[in-house]
Amino acid sequence: MRGGLDAFAVSIQPNRGREFLLLSRLKCVIFDMDGTLTETNQLIYDSFNHIARRFEGKTYSVPEITSMFGPPEEGALARIVGSERLDVAMNEYLRYYRANHNRLARLYPGIVEILSYVRDQSCHLALFTGKGIHTTNITLEEFGIKRFFDFVVTGNDVVLHKPSAEGIQKIIDHFQLQKHEVLMVGDSVADLKASREAGVEIASVLWDSYGKEQVLQLKSDHEFHNVQEFHDWLSKRFAEHP
Repeated sequence: MRGGLDAFAVSIQPNRGREFLLLSRLKCVIFDMDGTLTETNQLIYDSFNHIARRFEGKTYSVPEITSMFGPPEEGALARIVGSERLDVAMNEYLRYYRANHNRLARLYPGIVEILSYVRDQSCHLALFTGKGIHTTNITLEEFGIKRFFDFVVTGNDVVLHKPSAEGIQKIIDHFQLQKHEVLMVGDSVADLKASREAGVEIASVLWDSYGKEQVLQLKSDHEFHNVQEFHDWLSKRFAEHP
């Protein structure tokens, strides 16, 4: 691959058919959480099914649970238990989520190094997740990565959830950025669509994507299949745009 701006133009144009103004360094990298920074899918599935068994005497398949993703946990739980029992169910969900967090979830190896590297480049780090504020804080605190993020947008902080770009736009406005200064990093179709709506560059990370085939069909700007591959690319990106 050729170096400099030409290399990035070549990598982007076949996928989306439009160019980013890669004339300045990235000033903000926005990360999704589940499936991007953290392997939390099993924790989420088990937490939902714990509630379903306890309140409804049933369980849901993985596709049934993932179909509820989008709004924060309260929205999915309301579909399971109804609005009248939502507060009790949410408290039990959070108790189970916290109690089983470190048994069922993990931070992907190499993620701390990436976050540290981006921070060392004097680049803003933001988090945009569909998770609710409570589960987001549990995961950030349990894995010790809350310190890296300058700004966090959860599913409770937006009216329109992914694939809407509202969360990305909140981050752009907060830091007073130009769109070409922003990179979104996520694993899902919703992340990709939100990035396109916002007009920002998207790096799709596929090391634990439950919608990998759909993401590949939509042809992200950049696709990465392991953490080290993404770290290497990011390092080159910052080196070529000091």
